[in-house]
Amino acid sequence: MASLSAHYSSYRDRRIDYHGSRLPRIAASQQQPQQQNNSKDELGRREIILRSSEIAVLGAILSLSGKKPDYLGVQKNQQGLALCPATKNCISTSENTSDITHYAPPWNYNPEEGRGGKNPVSREKAMQELLQVIKTTKPDKFTPKILEKKDDYIHVEYESPILGFVDDVEFWFPPGKKSIVQYRSASRLGSFDFDINRKRIKAFRLELEKKGWTSEDSF
Repeated sequence: MASLSAHYSSYRDRRIDYHGSRLPRIAASQQQPQQQNNSKDELGRREIILRSSEIAVLGAILSLSGKKPDYLGVQKNQQGLALCPATKNCISTSENTSDITHYAPPWNYNPEEGRGGKNPVSREKAMQELLQVIKTTKPDKFTPKILEKKDDYIHVEYESPILGFVDDVEFWFPPGKKSIVQYRSASRLGSFDFDINRKRIKAFRLELEKKGWTSEDSF
């Protein structure tokens, strides 16, 4: 706690430099318009940096990453990924199609009217394609971290760049001959996500479509 106190004390001293009496006073008649604009822009950028740093420290104190849910993974009682809570910060292919808030359609990596009818790929190849998209696609600037990878399952954590909020994203290749991939993307904390989870999944889908994948229906 001593280090945090010193950290905030340093910020208070620096903020005095920007808003207190330490700044040199320059007569308005001596200031050029361009200099005034540059000065305002510089102060604005510095304020943003200071506020972002303060928010990051606050996020660490409050542990905004949340606790990893213990129900993640393939559910034994329904052979699928978990359903979403009532909050509006989760989407899942396991939901009922009538639930427009939480439902999202599964993907097909060997569509019949595409490469599935001409040059189908193996599950292993499809898994490699998905992993490549996960590692290279960051539509929301969240940092991805693969926590678990099996032959038919992937669990990825996505952490926000400032506050450290964490989303859990899962992908599952069900057994059988069908080339279907199910997924679930959910925020650990809060009630809303400003559509981040759905936008992230859509960005993945668009990249996978370039490789020959399709969605059961667009969203």
